[in-house]
Amino acid sequence: RALWRQFVRAAIDMRAEALLFMAARAQLVSELVKPALARGEIVISDRYDLATLVYQGHAGGLDPNVLRLVTDFAADGLRPDLTLLFDVSPATAAARRKPTPDRLEARSDDYRERVRRGFLAEAAADPLRIRVVNANVGIDEVAVAVDAAVEPLLRERRS
Repeated sequence: RALWRQFVRAAIDMRAEALLFMAARAQLVSELVKPALARGEIVISDRYDLATLVYQGHAGGLDPNVLRLVTDFAADGLRPDLTLLFDVSPATAAARRKPTPDRLEARSDDYRERVRRGFLAEAAADPLRIRVVNANVGIDEVAVAVDAAVEPLLRERRS
């Protein structure tokens, strides 16, 4: 636990950070995602390929197109059928942030704004796969929006 706390607060080169996330993704896909999909299960993940493209690419200064290639390799070509992007204003995000932020959360407001712009740019480029959910509203309204985005895909899978 102490080692993890050191890692999440350590300064890491952006390329190294991206590759660490890619390595973790490769293991996740191999160990959990592919076997679950082979069993016919639906897989839900908190952060996946889009997070790397945005955090280390758009906001971190790495080339998103290079990251797409590495992500595709790490994930063995698996891409989500649907990605939900919970968009929140910087003010709302700041109010919801933990009092002791981790390494990514502790980055500058400018970095966080680049993250938001990167997510929205990716969503605009792929609106069928990436759905923007207004997360400035209450949890009940967010839940309704999530249901509306996910239900058609679940219905399709059931038939």
